[in-house]
Amino acid sequence: MVKKNKQRLLSHDSGFTLVELMIVMAIIAILAAIAVPSYTANVKHAREAVLKEDLHTMRSAIDSYTYDKQKAPQSLDELVQSGYLKELPKDPFTQRSDTWAPSEGSTLTSLDETQGGIDDVHSGSQQVGTDGTTYNTW
Repeated sequence: MVKKNKQRLLSHDSGFTLVELMIVMAIIAILAAIAVPSYTANVKHAREAVLKEDLHTMRSAIDSYTYDKQKAPQSLDELVQSGYLKELPKDPFTQRSDTWAPSEGSTLTSLDETQGGIDDVHSGSQQVGTDGTTYNTW
């Protein structure tokens, strides 16, 4: 008889109560509420760093091409074809390599302006950065 009571007590005590499960779920929800905004902010900062580096690389390639050829490139693809860039990087915010917005003629004072060409490049994204400006103005 004593053995039956012990078995009954042991089988009854195994498992979690509803209150215990609710407490664990509440703790997980609180931790997730703290972690998710931090994670998304870190991802945005990382994408902004990638954008800055890509813009610097493409602007350097445009400058090198212009200096070497004595004319500005007519397109970003021309930089790739001439070997100044291995490939056009993907815009980290649009996730596409064809959304870069090249600008023409703003600093081509020393070159023959009748040839035209691109002298700067910006992101094609309309999103606002952490500094309050849109990425297409960087």
